[in-house]
Amino acid sequence: MRYVKLAGCEVPAIGQGTWYMGEDPARRAAEVAALQQGIEQGMSLIDSAEMYAEGGAEEVVGQAIAGRREQVFLVSKVYPHNASRRGVPAACERSLQRLGTEVIDLYLLHWRGQYPLEETVEAFERLREAGKIRHWGVSNFDVDDLRELNAPACATNQVLYNPAQRGIEFDLLPWSRQRGLPTMAYCPLAQAGRLLQHPIMQEIAERHGATPAQVSLAWVTREDGVIAIPKAVSPEHVRLNAAAGELALSREDLRAIDRAFAAPTRKQQLAMV
Repeated sequence: MRYVKLAGCEVPAIGQGTWYMGEDPARRAAEVAALQQGIEQGMSLIDSAEMYAEGGAEEVVGQAIAGRREQVFLVSKVYPHNASRRGVPAACERSLQRLGTEVIDLYLLHWRGQYPLEETVEAFERLREAGKIRHWGVSNFDVDDLRELNAPACATNQVLYNPAQRGIEFDLLPWSRQRGLPTMAYCPLAQAGRLLQHPIMQEIAERHGATPAQVSLAWVTREDGVIAIPKAVSPEHVRLNAAAGELALSREDLRAIDRAFAAPTRKQQLAMV
């Protein structure tokens, strides 16, 4: 597994996402087991949000990390409508309760909303001083948003990124790298199956004795400073995601992906889901 420096810590380049977890009680045991398996296989960064299943995903995470909190780098996110001076600490307290922990390692603003960034940052800083969070960052911010934020304390920007969604490569990714700001890639496998069914992805996977999903994860994390957070529930998918951390794509592989999914040649609107 490759590692990335994030908020002063070495974290795995491939972590675990939890979007859509916590929605079906019948799947709770499988979701908890998947996260625990992922931790055991080195994917110790777990990303969640109060938005996911309206707190249900955080409850799944809380159950999964019980008794092993010190093994995990824990990330969660606050709704924009809760990102006020009073709303942030209240939302954080609810997340802490659901997660069953006293501190969140990295707390993100999920996307920009009605409250001034200065107000949200002030609330984040107060949480950090109170020991409720260790670091804070943002999600779904474009270059102009980050310039306006103008905060060296911001630890990461979490955005959509995969071979079929490369818009951030034109300006956001280079801007972030130049400033040493790590990028967390959500939906690194895309949401639909078309990316993984693409002939080029399948051809590269066959060449490496891997799966198209592993190829996508290896591509997203091919350069330092990018962390992928795929979600998996089945034991086999968890195993394959963890193993993708050892897959190195060749120059030929990268050129083939470039031909199939062209890099941006102009500024694009930041993609979000």
